[in-house]
Amino acid sequence: MIKLDILSDPICPWCYIGKTNLDRALEQHPEHPFEIEWHPFQLNPDMPKSGMDRRAYLEAKFGGKEGAVRAYRQVEQAAEAAGLQIDFATVPRVPNTLDAHRLIHWAGLEGRQNAVVTALFKAYWREGRDIGEVATLLDIAKDCGLDVAMTERLLSTDADAEDIMARDHHARARGVSGVPCFVIANQYVVSGAQPPQVWAQIIPELQAAQSANTSDPSN
Repeated sequence: MIKLDILSDPICPWCYIGKTNLDRALEQHPEHPFEIEWHPFQLNPDMPKSGMDRRAYLEAKFGGKEGAVRAYRQVEQAAEAAGLQIDFATVPRVPNTLDAHRLIHWAGLEGRQNAVVTALFKAYWREGRDIGEVATLLDIAKDCGLDVAMTERLLSTDADAEDIMARDHHARARGVSGVPCFVIANQYVVSGAQPPQVWAQIIPELQAAQSANTSDPSN
């Protein structure tokens, strides 16, 4: 297997689109060589614990209403191309995602990471739920087969919070400035929400390289 490390944030629409495109490519190549692990990257590491109004956040980030509309027009077009139905009007708030990243981390320990990541994207972008709220995270934990009582106890503490923030800082120190960011075999970086066609080219190349290395008696 080849390690595919993915840095993302569940409130990043491009991350949702990027995951959807990757999933589509992997479905078309069930023999793909990837072992996937998700890693934390907070778009807004300084976001208040309670989050903030999404409209105010977008207008501040993009220099007013017109700037926000222009920026999200591209997102809407990319989401449509990926077959995603995202109703941006249903997303009222931008949450702090530290707890969501903690949940993703714990899910990884149980082998349920991809399911939790998928559920977080769906909850936020399709259902308009606040994934900064403990109740929402516990619902996701339950639906994905995690121990809800244990998850609730962990969320009531700062367990693994420093580790999540340290991993975020480490990614930035290595030059990651935006997500999604895909790191293949700790050597090659694929940035952005690449279409399935890109992955359809990458996967056979990796498989060919694996075959060559396996057949080479010097390896």
